[in-house]
Parts: sequence; structure tokens; C-alpha cells
Amino acid sequence: MKNIPVAIVEDNNDIRQALADIIELADGYELACTCNNGEDALIKLPIFQPHIVLMDINLGGINGIEVVRELKTAFPDMLFMMCTIYEEDDKIFDALSAGASGYIIKKTTPAKLLEAIKELNEGGAPMSSQIARKIVSTFQSKPLAVANNSLDNLSKRELEILEMLATGLVYKEISAKLFISSETVRKHVYNVYHKLHVNNRVEAVNKFYGR
Repeated sequence: MKNIPVAIVEDNNDIRQALADIIELADGYELACTCNNGEDALIKLPIFQPHIVLMDINLGGINGIEVVRELKTAFPDMLFMMCTIYEEDDKIFDALSAGASGYIIKKTTPAKLLEAIKELNEGGAPMSSQIARKIVSTFQSKPLAVANNSLDNLSKRELEILEMLATGLVYKEISAKLFISSETVRKHVYNVYHKLHVNNRVEAVNKFYGR
């Protein structure tokens, strides 16, 4: 199986090195490059073209959200996962609207980080549970869109899995709760995205809550 090429954009030397060590020591992953600021990222990422980019937000000069916004248009296959201490709602939605496909906080354990990279590589939209809860809370005052025609097209199991995605559960946790394989969960999620005409978890949750 081909290794997943990962780049790291982080201005804190210790954190950047720690993330690099996690990637380099893990089987199935390879470190494409590291960048210490946004300007560096805009030069290196188009050259190395990693599949996954762990992107810090607060980079001092050009911030991480601006880097994502600029590169995502030119390199649509490059997947960005924000890796940050910030949990503010505006930064979450700014990053996702700029083109980020995942959002995790820096205190995520190495195992969870690698799992999130793998999920993103396989078409998922990984988020720390804290982040997912913030996104869900944004829509909780809105009624569930049970009358939405696209939701009516979902099977009972697909709707069940979508509801679990909306609470922030990852594939492995859904698999354990429903006593089915992670691959089966992934196939159901693919069908959900196809039926709802969405590309990621955030868009699917928006449909679930009727936005």
C-alpha cells in the first residue's frame, strides 16, 4: 500500500518537529515537507504537492486560512486539515469555507492524528469531537429537516449513520455502536453524500439540520 504523503505547516519549532516525528515514525505515512510560515507554504506546497497538509491557522504573516484559500483553487486534490489550538466558531467556519476538509486541535493524541489523516485520505472529513460539537451547536436551534426531500431518500441505516456523524462520531466509533465494519460505515457515508449531493461531513450536517 502506498504511503500517504503529508506536509506540515507550523510556525512553532517544537510542535512542527513533534508532528514531523509522528509522521516519520508511523508506517504508511511519509513526510513530504515542513513549512515554518504561510509564505514558506505558498512556495513549498506547490513544489512537493503532498496529498495531506496539516495546517496551523495563526502563522503570523499570511495565516493558514489564507494559504488554504489560495492553494485549494490551484490544487483541488490537495487536502487540508487545520491543526490548531483555536476552537472559535468563526475560525472553524472560515477554514472550512476556504477549502479545509478536516479540523483538529493540537492536543489530539498521535494515534488520533494518524487516524484522522487516514480518514481524510480515504474521503472522510475528520474533526476533533470538540470541533464537531461546536458545529452541531450552531444548528441545534434549528428544527431537524425531516421534510427535506433529499433526507427522505436516505435509508433508515443511512439516516442513523448521518445522525451519528452529526454528533461528531468517527467511523470507528459508529462501527462499534452499530456492530458493522468501518468499511461498511464508509460505504454508507459515501451513499449519504451521493444522495444529499454533498462532498463532506459539514455539508451533510448542514442538510441534516435543514440549513
